Formats: sequence, C-alpha cells, structure tokens
Amino acid sequence: MERQYRFEGCTFERVRAHGGSREISFARVVARNRGSIRFIDLSVLGPGADIGCHTHDVDNEELYVVVSGRGLMTLDGHEFEVGPGHVILNRPGGTHGLRNIGEEELRIVVIEVESEPENLRDGP
Repeated sequence: MERQYRFEGCTFERVRAHGGSREISFARVVARNRGSIRFIDLSVLGPGADIGCHTHDVDNEELYVVVSGRGLMTLDGHEFEVGPGHVILNRPGGTHGLRNIGEEELRIVVIEVESEPENLRDGP
C-alpha cells in the first residue's frame, strides 16, 4: 500500500466547483473507497475564482489547508480571510465556500474524511 504521494506530475482537471463563478483546477492524489480518508486533492484557484458555497452530508467532513495565496472563507455563515498555514475544518453537515481574493493563485490541499454528525459524537 502506497503511503507517500506527490502533486508533481499530477494531471489537473478544470471544473466549476460547487457552482463557483469561475473554473478551478484540481488534482486528486488519493481516492479511496475504504478507510476514513475519502480523497486528498490539490486545488488551485486563480484570482477571482471560487469554490461555491455548498453543504456536505453529515457523514463526512473536510479539512482545507492553505498552501499559498489569500482567500475569503465562508464557514457556516461567517466570513474571514485565510492565508498560508491556515487549516479550516468544515464540519459534518456544514456549509462552506472559498474565493481567491488575491492577485496570485490560491493553492489549498483538501482532505475529505468519513465522520459522524456532531450530535452523535457527544453521546446521550
């Protein structure tokens, strides 16, 4: 089983992510149907591009790790700026989106993992 991955040499796809206003590029380095990790992507948003605001199912959560650039993150109705080194947890059933507000590319690593709703984690 491979445990080390690289973004170099990946084939990038162009998509309008979750109804965003402009296309972004992404490369999927890990896609699994078993274990808790569902996928790991490198996403590249050009200036003004965005990942449209969307809501996930309650059986997964995503981590956004900002590698470079500047963005405006929407997380459950709150907006805030993000930059290199920021890690954002998009909770199960949460609503989020991200827009590049800088003059350079915004690069993020997106990791989606299986989860259970927060109200089930806390117990009775």
